Amino acid sequence: QVQLVESGGGLVQAGGSLGLSCAASGTSFSIKSMGWYRQAPGKQRELVAVFISGGSINYADSVKGRFTISINNAKNTVYLQMNSLNPEDTAVYYCNLRTKILNNYWGQGTQVTVSS
Repeated sequence: QVQLVESGGGLVQAGGSLGLSCAASGTSFSIKSMGWYRQAPGKQRELVAVFISGGSINYADSVKGRFTISINNAKNTVYLQMNSLNPEDTAVYYCNLRTKILNNYWGQGTQVTVSS
């Protein structure tokens, strides 16, 4: 079993920055991917940014150039630095981890609100 603990988020004005972190803990696991999704009110959950084992990174087109994902493999922690935030980035952000045996885990979610 894997637990994901998120931190960060909050309220920021448009143009501002926020950082999120997500630490994974639990019994031994091998990460296939780890990253962030978000869900705005009335919308489906969508990919924001994700690390895939082997070193590739995927970003949603809407965040490219503004958000940066990074990972500390020793700490099983993934970070999301969000710059130039705009109101369309307002959502609950969820950490996600998929193991190599295809178990799928979600964090509890953290609210990011960008005021105009």
